[in-house]
Amino acid sequence: MKNALLISHSEQSAVSLSQLLGSEGYTEISVCQTSQEAKELANGEVFDLICVNAPLEKENGIELSKYFAGTTRSSVVIIVPQRNADYVNDALTEHGVLVIAKPVNKHLFHHFLQFTECFKMRMFRVIEENEKLKHMVADMKIINRAKFLLITCLNMSEDQAHRYLEKQAMDLRTSKLEVAKQVIRTYEN
Repeated sequence: MKNALLISHSEQSAVSLSQLLGSEGYTEISVCQTSQEAKELANGEVFDLICVNAPLEKENGIELSKYFAGTTRSSVVIIVPQRNADYVNDALTEHGVLVIAKPVNKHLFHHFLQFTECFKMRMFRVIEENEKLKHMVADMKIINRAKFLLITCLNMSEDQAHRYLEKQAMDLRTSKLEVAKQVIRTYEN
């Protein structure tokens, strides 16, 4: 189930865009008229897509789009009048916000949303890879700390400490990380 947050000052445009989003498979569409209302809603809920129909009542929507791009993992799209599209695109491209010019062409809108989905999937893969790397670095720090303790407390060489951790892990049928944690518990006190 895909969900979207739509921010539009115009009720008529909100109805049209909601129907368009519905035809694209967005089954849950939350509609807000103000940026403050939208920020509060997005603070408590995760959306697949955030769509800003600019201009809003008291702002042009650029800052709101930047806000969502910087604080959420949602795809962010802003729909602007044709005359402002180039300016808004220049202002928002570096923030990862997709700019769509009015009037909205249904066929192009479909392709824009497909593009946001593709981009989002790639972004999630990069985030997952980044998390794996963070865990690997954290594990390496623990293992290196255990090696340091073996070197300083038991006068082992670095190679000996490395072999000790590997042999203990094999003998105990556990991971090198678990052995390293045990070494730290034993020798750090």
